[in-house]
Amino acid sequence: MDPTAAMPVFTTLDALTELVTERSRLYVRWSRGPSVDLQRVSSMDDLTGAAMPGLSASPLDVEAWWEDRPARVWVARRLYDYSHLPRVKDSLTRPWVLRGQEMGRGPDNEPLVRDVDPLGWIDDRVIAEADAVITRQPGSWGPIRRDGSAL
Repeated sequence: MDPTAAMPVFTTLDALTELVTERSRLYVRWSRGPSVDLQRVSSMDDLTGAAMPGLSASPLDVEAWWEDRPARVWVARRLYDYSHLPRVKDSLTRPWVLRGQEMGRGPDNEPLVRDVDPLGWIDDRVIAEADAVITRQPGSWGPIRRDGSAL
């Protein structure tokens, strides 16, 4: 059975933020989706080609040091940091939320996650909302990019 068939879609940043504040061990993964990823449940280091023991993902759980700052800004930042991936890696790359167990860390210190439970796709509108939230922040920040080109 295709795990994406019944997967809901998060269409607002507020809905995703609500999930993040109610549950733990949540991650966002940017890929072609669970139907592809769950066939192998491992990622490949792009630089060396080494197989890694879990799916590379970004944690969504709000860290304690964030204190009473808005969870919505936290979630927006976590999405914004990798929002460039569909443009620079693969046009079929989409963000999706999962719950899982961290099994280690990849070469960029990213969590490697197994025992994956796909929870939903993240709509492009949420990414646009996240971009707007981050753009309004007082500091200067851009998404993580390694190719040196402008967005």
